[in-house]
Amino acid sequence: MPASPSTARAINDRLALRLLQQEGPLTAGQLKQLTGLSRPTVADLVERLTASGLIEMAGESGEQRRGPNARLYGIVADRAYLAALDVRLEGVSVVVSDLVGRVLAEASVPIDGASGTGPAVEQAVALVERVAKEAGAEHLHTVGVGAPGLIDPATGELRDTTGLPAWHRRLVAALHERLPGTHIVVENETNLAALAEQRDGAAHDRDTFVLFWLGMGIGAAVVLDGALRRGASGGAGEIGFLPVPGTRGFPSATDCEGGFHSLAGAAAVLELARECGVLGRAGEGAGAAGVVRWAVGEVSGGGAGGDVGVGAGAGDGGDLAARFLDVLADRLALGVASVVALLDPGCVVLGGEVGQAGGDELAVRVAERITRMSPLPAEVRPSVLGGAAVLRGALLTAQDGAQGELFG
Repeated sequence: MPASPSTARAINDRLALRLLQQEGPLTAGQLKQLTGLSRPTVADLVERLTASGLIEMAGESGEQRRGPNARLYGIVADRAYLAALDVRLEGVSVVVSDLVGRVLAEASVPIDGASGTGPAVEQAVALVERVAKEAGAEHLHTVGVGAPGLIDPATGELRDTTGLPAWHRRLVAALHERLPGTHIVVENETNLAALAEQRDGAAHDRDTFVLFWLGMGIGAAVVLDGALRRGASGGAGEIGFLPVPGTRGFPSATDCEGGFHSLAGAAAVLELARECGVLGRAGEGAGAAGVVRWAVGEVSGGGAGGDVGVGAGAGDGGDLAARFLDVLADRLALGVASVVALLDPGCVVLGGEVGQAGGDELAVRVAERITRMSPLPAEVRPSVLGGAAVLRGALLTAQDGAQGELFG
């Protein structure tokens, strides 16, 4: 059945708004060309969207820059303000943007959970309020929150997960209390990183892929046929609990020690660096990502390397770095091969700070091992966004939610 006039108008309006979001300000003629709609229909939707306060004249285009045909129309960016939070074990990062995603202000603060749940929550909420004020946002329409742990699929809230700070769960409730009328959307940090890598990063050309988050913690995000898969209890991708060879014992329901986390988490990467004799060479106080970045620099600078065991004799910096990357790739391949065998994603992104630091050097090593271990083809790519992916994904989620409501 043909759409009713009101439904057709809604479809045309949404199409025009999507084009303005993707392309930036456009003239009525450009909208006509991109939508395939008639000139009168485009004129009607421009008038309608302008009257509703969703679009406005944003300048003029063309050599003469005058007349109705030269008018550029764009989305009213200050129609709504958005915020995104990246909640880590040790602190919070906040960014505030307008409706089209232009960042207006951002800041981070370290948070010491030992000070107590109340003070930690107050620090985080006060940061959100301060950044919003700096951005000129009197009211936040939507806030996207990325945090470690499981999200209850029924309530959309963080579950009480062992090992995570109590202030994480209390923070979400505090945001609801201090920001009345604001939509709060909570999502697992690894899932948000996958969304960001799909929109703006390493998986921009993939509808099906798995992202491995390699940082202080370990996680995976599963995207199949363009949709993020969270699982029945919100725990899809909790790969840190995956039992793998090479660990002491097995993981438990409340502790991932003994699982894949014990081989690939930041602490395990640093211990491996010590065993391989590269920890001190990477610089005083270098974290896991810093050590991996140093090793990549040494190898790409001409150091030799191969599949050499940890117990081999020491060589120059390039030999030690290559040995470290080889053994790290052996470990990562255990988790990657398990996911490839189960899901056949065709593409795996090594995300987080460690995945980004490893770059192509680490990705190629992991891919070589997967080729030997699995009959299923799987391209392995390094993260483009690294640790910034969580905040970017949270902002994209807030933007999608706000535009979905306002443009609806």
